Amino acid sequence: MASTNRYPTALTIAGSDSGGCAGIQADLKTFAALGVFGASVITAITAQNTVEVRAVEALLPELIRQQLEAVLDDIPVDAVKTGMLPSPEVIEVVADAIDRYSLKNVAVDPVMVATSGARLASSAVVGAFRHNLYRRVSLITPNVPEAEALSGKSIRTEKDFREAAEILLKQGCPAVLIKGGHLSSDCSVDVLFRQDREPVSFSSPRVNTANLHGSGCTFSSAIAAQLALGQELEAAVRAAKACIAAAIEAGSKMRLGKGYGPVNHAKMAAR
Repeated sequence: MASTNRYPTALTIAGSDSGGCAGIQADLKTFAALGVFGASVITAITAQNTVEVRAVEALLPELIRQQLEAVLDDIPVDAVKTGMLPSPEVIEVVADAIDRYSLKNVAVDPVMVATSGARLASSAVVGAFRHNLYRRVSLITPNVPEAEALSGKSIRTEKDFREAAEILLKQGCPAVLIKGGHLSSDCSVDVLFRQDREPVSFSSPRVNTANLHGSGCTFSSAIAAQLALGQELEAAVRAAKACIAAAIEAGSKMRLGKGYGPVNHAKMAAR
């Protein structure tokens, strides 16, 4: 039955987290909390919990392509968020889908290291991001270690933020949001850099908590959700920053497992 009403829809292309804190699971929780329908393409299966990543099994690129086609042949997608893309071959499949389906509002979270410290992507992925994704997407959202890996520059100061971002912009990224949560300060400051525009900073008070497992995934998927809802990029980042701050605060005193717990996705809209 035809209908003039349609869900705002976001697609996550990422790995599965068996513990439910990060990856596909965090992305879909975020989309739902913000009123966006979530579709998913799984790129890898991880055996993990709040303490460790025990195993990672990347899916075959052909199966990832089949998932993408199954979703995109049928469902209109307003925004895309990518997370764990475990190999250059998988990145090529995603890049091809972006071109074939003219996907817009693509936010790339270059997932390379889990909260527990486990390495989730090989060094070959860095070159594939540069050559296949940067010019096709709207935004990349590296945290400090990821921005260092992608730019080859150590980041300790505000000047380092700018220089690392300039490297990534010159390599073809239209916009770079460097997330500063790994730096030591009283506030968590993220900075949005764009071609031919002044940087914009987004700040929230730092919360003393170990429950940050999946916070990067959640922030990036919140940006994608806001883009799916029609927000312009800067406004989408600002709204998503408020969402992740609320989720971190609400989850800061909760307990789940023995290690790094999740943020509270159910409280994301409480801002």
